[in-house]
Amino acid sequence: MILVYTHTITPRIRYIFKHIFTRILLIPVGFTSKVEEFVAHNGPKISYTKTPLGNEFFVKSNDLMFEQGVNDLDINMQKWEEVPCFFATGGKSTIPFDIFAASFYLITRYEEYLPHVKDVHGRYTAEQSLAYKNGFLEKPIVDIWAYKLLRILKEKFPEYEYKSRSYKYVSTIDIDNAYAYKYKSLIRTFGGLFNDFFKLRLLNVWNRLAVVSRLKKDPYDTFAEILRIKKQYHIRTVFFCTVGDYNTFDTNVSASKTKYKLQIKELVDYARVGLHPSYFTMQNPAILKKEKERLESITNMPVLRSRQHYLRFNLPDTYQQLIDLEIEEDYSMGYASNVGFRASTCTPFYFYDLDFEIQTPLKIFPFALMDTTLNDYLKITPKQSLGKIRDLRNEVKAVNGMFITLFHNETLSDYLRWKGWKRLYESMVKIATN
Repeated sequence: MILVYTHTITPRIRYIFKHIFTRILLIPVGFTSKVEEFVAHNGPKISYTKTPLGNEFFVKSNDLMFEQGVNDLDINMQKWEEVPCFFATGGKSTIPFDIFAASFYLITRYEEYLPHVKDVHGRYTAEQSLAYKNGFLEKPIVDIWAYKLLRILKEKFPEYEYKSRSYKYVSTIDIDNAYAYKYKSLIRTFGGLFNDFFKLRLLNVWNRLAVVSRLKKDPYDTFAEILRIKKQYHIRTVFFCTVGDYNTFDTNVSASKTKYKLQIKELVDYARVGLHPSYFTMQNPAILKKEKERLESITNMPVLRSRQHYLRFNLPDTYQQLIDLEIEEDYSMGYASNVGFRASTCTPFYFYDLDFEIQTPLKIFPFALMDTTLNDYLKITPKQSLGKIRDLRNEVKAVNGMFITLFHNETLSDYLRWKGWKRLYESMVKIATN
């Protein structure tokens, strides 16, 4: 065990030290505010306070870790051997910045609690983040710092035995539209036909008629292919299903349709299934509760995982609502407009609620990239996307983290805006598992 001495043991200190030592570096950590206990400890130890006690491993603490609530902070960037960092320490500190306060700031999404401008969907944007502005959004910088810290610890305490974690890959699939044309109501089918005909999209008219009359398979019905890839490459796969009512932003088949229910039940047999709460659940916890119960009635098991549709979430409100509904895992932590690491880590972490100053039981699984980001926002080709995917995979692999990707069943359809993207999913899985 590594023992940490600090003059006051706060919830913030417990939280971030445990994330860095226990979750990233697999080193058990203990805390003390008694000098004699710290001095008597024989194993590795760190003092985290304002001035060192002697010539021990010392990190000068930033006031952030002893405050409560959210304040506007002055952040000046610098470099730690080529790696960006902030909250400089100076003086006798063993490392040149407070790695714990900086990590806490990034992982809790502290900046998202401060006043900011939201986009058209009410989301915090990547462009406002410290990571984007300082060019480290595509690096899991908290994990990189932790491994640099580990290197110094090994020099200081060479006789201590260190374990190392292994790299993992998780594929997540959002089902916004289980089918392009099948199982839609008569009104939607005729409305769609009329709309395509009116706009002279004659190929769409033919495809719709062919699918509805069962001459052709529905292009979005790619589930068998996704499950084949899951089985072939032995990858952990999580499907997020929308079961909300129809509106402008939620256009899936109705969850009352038997065929859609059977499809969800089949997915449950082969993979993990979570809830994809609909667009308006961000402002309405009652709708969120209804949709969770609806999915549970289909799967006959508790819903423990969730990812917000359109990645719409507000901190801390959305996460507090998920906790109230006993959701254990959330997969929404990422940006729509940019690839990279929104919380600057590729290690799942527990949500720390800055409103109540507590670590909550909700575990956040941050994803590194999304198919629509590559196609719609960055407007890059499938071939260019593979380069981006490889770069992000390499960043995660370098720190033995968890590489999580977000795709949609539509992406494998080779249809409409996804023409030419069908093979990208399997190519990505090959890279991710290689």
